Amino acid sequence: MAPFTGWSLPIEYAGIRHEHLAVRRSAGAFDVSHMGQIETRGPGATALLQRLLSNDVDTVAVGGAQYALLCRPDGGIIDDLVSYRLEPDRWLTVTNASNHRVDLAWFRDHAGGFDADVVDRAGDFAMIAVQGPSARTIVASIAGGALPERFRAGSLPVAGADALVCGTGYTGEDGVEILCAPAEVGAVWRAVLAQGAVPCGLGARDTLRIEACFPLYGNDLSTDRDPIAAGLGWCCAEATGFIGSDAVGLARVRGPSERLVPFVVDGPGIPRAGNEVVDGGVVTSGTLSPCLGRGAGLAYVPTDAASPGSELVIDVRGRLRRATVVTKPIHLRRKPADG
Repeated sequence: MAPFTGWSLPIEYAGIRHEHLAVRRSAGAFDVSHMGQIETRGPGATALLQRLLSNDVDTVAVGGAQYALLCRPDGGIIDDLVSYRLEPDRWLTVTNASNHRVDLAWFRDHAGGFDADVVDRAGDFAMIAVQGPSARTIVASIAGGALPERFRAGSLPVAGADALVCGTGYTGEDGVEILCAPAEVGAVWRAVLAQGAVPCGLGARDTLRIEACFPLYGNDLSTDRDPIAAGLGWCCAEATGFIGSDAVGLARVRGPSERLVPFVVDGPGIPRAGNEVVDGGVVTSGTLSPCLGRGAGLAYVPTDAASPGSELVIDVRGRLRRATVVTKPIHLRRKPADG
């Protein structure tokens, strides 16, 4: 167990590699109840979120979900979020645990002039992610209705609990995330494991998201980085006028001086966040990829070194290791190693 933003969370159960490959091959279950939730409701709820979030929330139908960023006026990233449109004027936004208080304050500080209420729902939900090729089959076997498709959400009973089931995740695999009352989450967890899901900890969650090239706030994203450099321009709709849109638009036109890229180490060596890229840049996430059996990660490098195939030299604890920039995602370069 390890402390994390006021929670005590498991790093692993049967081992990170075992859990990681279970998700790639079958299904794993993660207790992610440390994530926060903000409900925005009222006639002006959608207009408020359109002002706050980088993506175009008007395009999200009821029952839909959308990934977006929360930005400062200078374009710095405050957090990355997923919002679910539960009703025409009612949204639930899932925040990163370490940023929940900051996000909530930002929502409330900018709600003036909008006919909307911002409600902290973090204490009202527990959350389980079931991910992998078999995840939907497992959850469907204990659910009282059809599961929502990818980036859709719907209310239905799961193992007797009233739940919001969302077709989202953080592993690069298909699956769902289940939100329910804390008093009911134990029954859901036990039912998911009884159907064959492997319990997984934070260690596998991290290696899976690195292979999938999903950024982690605090490592790959921060207020010092803008969405264009982070490769997240696809979720920024400057025409909506979100806070930071002018700065993001300018960064898009000018082009970034650096970019966040995935890489694979050519030989031995496990990169870690903070390792320097010799000719400029820094590793922001690194691990031993269970699917490749080699070091891999994400790094900010100069734009002229960011194309797939570009060679990097990384200082890994005093040893220079050669690496190659690759296409996303990392884990589809070959099938998981046996074991």
